[in-house]
Amino acid sequence: MSDPVVVLDDLRDESSELNRLVGELRPERWGAPSPAPGWTLAHQIAHLAWTDRAALLAATDAEAFAAETAKALAAPDRFVDEGAEEGAKLPPAELLVRWREGRERLQGVLRAAPPGARFPWYGPPMSVSAMATARLMETWAHGQDVADTLGVVRPPTARLRHVAWIGHRARDYAFLVRGLPAPAEPFRVELRAPDGTLWAYGPEGAGQKITGSALDFCLLVTQRVHRDDTALVAAGPDAEHWLTIAQAFAGPAGPGRAPTGTAPGAARASGAAPTPEDA
Repeated sequence: MSDPVVVLDDLRDESSELNRLVGELRPERWGAPSPAPGWTLAHQIAHLAWTDRAALLAATDAEAFAAETAKALAAPDRFVDEGAEEGAKLPPAELLVRWREGRERLQGVLRAAPPGARFPWYGPPMSVSAMATARLMETWAHGQDVADTLGVVRPPTARLRHVAWIGHRARDYAFLVRGLPAPAEPFRVELRAPDGTLWAYGPEGAGQKITGSALDFCLLVTQRVHRDDTALVAAGPDAEHWLTIAQAFAGPAGPGRAPTGTAPGAARASGAAPTPEDA
């Protein structure tokens, strides 16, 4: 687990990158459909604002967060969409303010938390590092949907290491949330980082192994790409099965994305990010 300050700094940088994509968009652009069925660009930012608010509530008012959790359990297939829908109805300028202010308040609360603090969540309780990592993972994933909506290719950064870490850690959850037994043996995951170095998780001698680029792995575990549209290689049937159901986020099993039929990694091979069209 990374130093909380390091993760929080990276979370701030990830949020700033997303802010550069949406901060100057014309109002009519916010209604553009995103890759998530039924979600516009506004839904993507509204969801981040909503989840930041939930994290802030978990870190400051456990009783109030428990009430929100009860609402989620009562409507597990709707509560995320309903939260995004509420925010997406706001004027874009108001939505931007809500998102920006919420993420800054959460930054302040997490940085001020005492050592060893743990907060309730929709899954197991989270430390400051884990909470910040989860927020970075969501910010990056929904930022990918925003970038795809705008036709922007984002250069991968070292911040992906947080997404890769939580994706690997969530292996068993992906099985359990589908009512499947988690594999008994650990997996080895070896990923090529954006700078060409190796990020490795799990024991070297594991019989089940995943290799490939960190970007492909992060896109897959956040369900932003179909397994067939990656160049990831699985050694072992359990590892291959995992790649078809992996999810780094809490909540019900996600539907994933349909295959596009493009060459693995082709759409993400560009280095520099162009300016969003018609911003």
